[in-house]
Amino acid sequence: MTEATYTSKPRLNRAEHGRKAAPERILHLGIGNFTRAHQAYYTEHAPDAADWGIAAFTGRAGDNVMLDALAPQDDVYTLIVTNQDGDHFEVISSVSSIHSADDIAALRRYFADPNIAIVTSTVTEAGYMRDRNGDLDVANPAVAADLAALKADHDTNELTTIPAKVTAGLLARRAANAGAITILPCDNLAGNGAAFRKVVEQAITAVDPTLLDWANENVAWATSMVDRITPRTTDADRQTVADELGWYDEFPVRTEPFIEWVIQGDFPKGRPAWDKVGAVITDDVTPYEHRKLWLLNGAHTSMAYIGTLLGVKTVGEAIADETIRAWVNEWWDLASGYLTISTDDYRAKLIERFSNPRMHDSLLRIAADGSQKLPVRIAPVAKKALADGKSITPAARAVAAWILFLRSHGETDAQDAYLDDVLPLAKADGPDATRNVVAYLDKELAASDEFVKAVDEQKEALAAEAAKRQ
Repeated sequence: MTEATYTSKPRLNRAEHGRKAAPERILHLGIGNFTRAHQAYYTEHAPDAADWGIAAFTGRAGDNVMLDALAPQDDVYTLIVTNQDGDHFEVISSVSSIHSADDIAALRRYFADPNIAIVTSTVTEAGYMRDRNGDLDVANPAVAADLAALKADHDTNELTTIPAKVTAGLLARRAANAGAITILPCDNLAGNGAAFRKVVEQAITAVDPTLLDWANENVAWATSMVDRITPRTTDADRQTVADELGWYDEFPVRTEPFIEWVIQGDFPKGRPAWDKVGAVITDDVTPYEHRKLWLLNGAHTSMAYIGTLLGVKTVGEAIADETIRAWVNEWWDLASGYLTISTDDYRAKLIERFSNPRMHDSLLRIAADGSQKLPVRIAPVAKKALADGKSITPAARAVAAWILFLRSHGETDAQDAYLDDVLPLAKADGPDATRNVVAYLDKELAASDEFVKAVDEQKEALAAEAAKRQ
C-alpha cells in the first residue's frame, strides 16, 4: 500500500467500531491530541463510562480542523499506544460531541445545563491570558474587547478568550439556576486551579461583580497534574491505522504507554470513577506538579531549544545525544534537590520514555509558547538555586537556548502567543539586551547580575557548540 491509500478504506464510525455516545456531563475546552490521549482515555476506561460523555470545544477561534475531521466519524477516533515492541490500538468513544470554539451560544447552553457537572480545560498556559504578574492581561486587545463586549451584553457571541468565555458560561449557569459545577484545569501549570480561578474571577469582576458571590457558593475549583507525551498526528499514523485495522481515521492520536493524572478538589455533582483506572485523588497535588513540571517539562523545554539549535529534530534523538543528555541530567540534579517526593525511579522512567525509539516527538512542537513555559518550568528552580548559592548553569542554559532559538527560528518555526513581544527582545543588541529578555520571563531573575551573566555565557557556549557541529 502507498501513503495515499488510507483514504480508500471505509471510514471509522461510532455505530460499527465504537460504543453509544454517553450523556454529556463533562464540558471540555480546548480539545486536542493530549485531551484525546489523556482525559478522554481515563473517562473511556472508567467503570461508569456509560454515564459520562464529554462535550468538547476546539481551542482557538477559526481552528476547526479536529471538528471537521471527526464529525464524519461521530467523534470517535483510534488511539495508538506506541509500545517499544509494537502498537496497541483502541477506539475511544468518550467524546460525545465536538463544537467550534466560535460557537459561544452552544457553550452557554452547556454551562446552563444542570447535567453538566465538570468543566475541564487544556488551553495551555497562553490560554489563561495572564500578564507577567499572573493577573488577567486586561491590556491585551482581545481580552479588553471581550470584557467590554460581555459587560455591554451578557448574551454576546463575540468572544475569543477563555476567561471571558468561562465568565459568560457562569453567567448563563446562574441565570438557569443550574447549580454547582467543578472547574478542573488540566494544563501544564503549577497550581492551575488557583491560576485559572484568578483570571476568571478578575474577568467576572470586570463584567458583573454580582456573579462573584454566586460563583463562590457554586463553583468548585479543582487542580490537576497531567502527563502523557502525545505527538502530532501524521499521515504515517493514518496509514498505520488503515493497514492494521482496515479503516480510515482522519485524526487518530498516537501516544506513549505512560500516563498519569493527579487530582485535588471537590466534585459536588460527582465525577467519573477515574481513580478506579489509575488517577490519583489527593489532598495536595503540589509535590506531583513540581516533579512533573521541573523534571519532565523542564527537560522537554531545555531539549526543545538546545536540540533545535544543534540540529536535532526529536526528543529521542536529543536524549541519545551524549552532550544534551548530560545537560538534562545536570538540570535534573539541580531541580531534584527542591522536590519533596522521590525522583530516582521517576528519572529512570523519563529516560525510558524519552528514549522510546518508536515515538517521534518533535522538538518544534514542544518549543511552542516558551514565553509562558519557561517562567513555570525553569524560573522557580533558578531562583531557588540563586538563593542557595547553587549552580545556575542548567537554568541559564535553557533561557539562553530559548533566546538563540528565537533569533534563528523566530521568523520561521517559532510559535508563541506573545511572539510579537519576545522576538524583538531576543533579537536586540546592546548591554541590556539579555537582561530585558530575561525580565520578560521573570523580573527577579533579571535583577540578578549573576544570572544575566550566566545566560550570556551560555549563549556563547551554545553558539560555539552549534558551530562545531556544522
